[in-house]
Amino acid sequence: MLHEERISQLNDLRPADGDYVLYWMQAYQRFEFNHALEYAIRRANKLGVGLLVYFGLTDDFPDANTRHYRFMLEGLSETASRLEKHGIRFVAQKCSPPDGVVELSQQASLVVTDADYLQLPRAWRSDVSSRIDTPLYQVESNVVVPVEVASQKEEYAAYTFRPRISEHLNQYLVPLEMSRAKEPAPRFETDSLPIHDVSQVLDELAFNQNVPPGCFRGGIEEAEKLLRIFLRKKIDLFPDLRNDPSKDYLSNLSPYLHFGQISPLQIALEARTTESPGVDAFIEELVIRRELSINFVYYNAHYDKLRALPNWALTTLDEHRSDNREYVYTLKEFEKAETHDIYWNAAQLEMMKTGKMHGYMRMYWGKKLLEWSGTPEDAYSIALHLNNKYELDGRDPNGYTGVAWCFGKHDRAWQERPIFGKVRYMNARGLERKFNIKDYVEKVDSL
Repeated sequence: MLHEERISQLNDLRPADGDYVLYWMQAYQRFEFNHALEYAIRRANKLGVGLLVYFGLTDDFPDANTRHYRFMLEGLSETASRLEKHGIRFVAQKCSPPDGVVELSQQASLVVTDADYLQLPRAWRSDVSSRIDTPLYQVESNVVVPVEVASQKEEYAAYTFRPRISEHLNQYLVPLEMSRAKEPAPRFETDSLPIHDVSQVLDELAFNQNVPPGCFRGGIEEAEKLLRIFLRKKIDLFPDLRNDPSKDYLSNLSPYLHFGQISPLQIALEARTTESPGVDAFIEELVIRRELSINFVYYNAHYDKLRALPNWALTTLDEHRSDNREYVYTLKEFEKAETHDIYWNAAQLEMMKTGKMHGYMRMYWGKKLLEWSGTPEDAYSIALHLNNKYELDGRDPNGYTGVAWCFGKHDRAWQERPIFGKVRYMNARGLERKFNIKDYVEKVDSL
């Protein structure tokens, strides 16, 4: 089902007499469960024209490197094949995405695009909306509940957001059947990258290549494989073991969600069919917590800075900024996992080796950055730098929110202590008390 609330027009123009409908794919890099693609197909069918899908590939996207580009291109290759199988042409170009859209829009009846929540992609859409001579429609598909339906403001914490989004959940948690394009794909001369040759495309891009690929392969096929494994073998114990880094009871789907290679709606619907006792806990993470992070970056323009924190956290951290720190490490020492703490080092190495860190360890990792950096500002900057550089799901609402949480966002004041003030504290003894944490260290060492 395609709810009208997912669709918004970003300019006031009327459809032109064009040769095709242009779908500017950027955030939803998939065929299945893609509401923007479905809307574009319906509009093309109604107008009696073909559909062209465009992806703009820029090699200077902030913080992106070889790891991110390879994973993304592996997914785009699969998506291009699925589109072509359904009679939809796919064009990928190395250029500024807005410039590519403006150029291709000259022959289009209208343009459809994805919704995004970070500042740069939102600026891209605003730029395009003012430069093209056709309508630009934005369709939300990387959330279950559209962000402005869920809430009209930045929410304080999960407990304020949960009832708001839960009110709408059943309305939007419904399948989406993809229509078939009735008209043949448009044929005209235009450049396109050889998207099925990932290595060749990587060779054509000039970007930071100092981070090798992790252990995850991109694409919907791999995402659906991980989802099947999770639903068959892990979801029943997810509520009890999700926070144990020595076990493997996470879905590991966050990189695929980050690149829009799989839909949260598809994941939630398939999880619900299992009738597992772990479904509610999984939906809490997949929908409530994930969409709370989107609420944060959508409504808070400072989501990548310390000033995004609540006033109580800023006040208490400032009051304790001069406290004595037993250890202070540099960015280089953190990045090389050269601290005195074997658990922290293991978390950093897991992220560097695989492209993903266990969620509970990421909380510990961020807390210790605060404890071992010269200032809260230094700690925040280092956390974002390392997270965005090595995590496949970095540069993402979840990533920005996860870092902010370590400094007090979406949390409450706790007992006051040095350095942290009233920000929640974590220590190594807590890891040892709750988990067989040495198993986690050994697992990371063996990677």
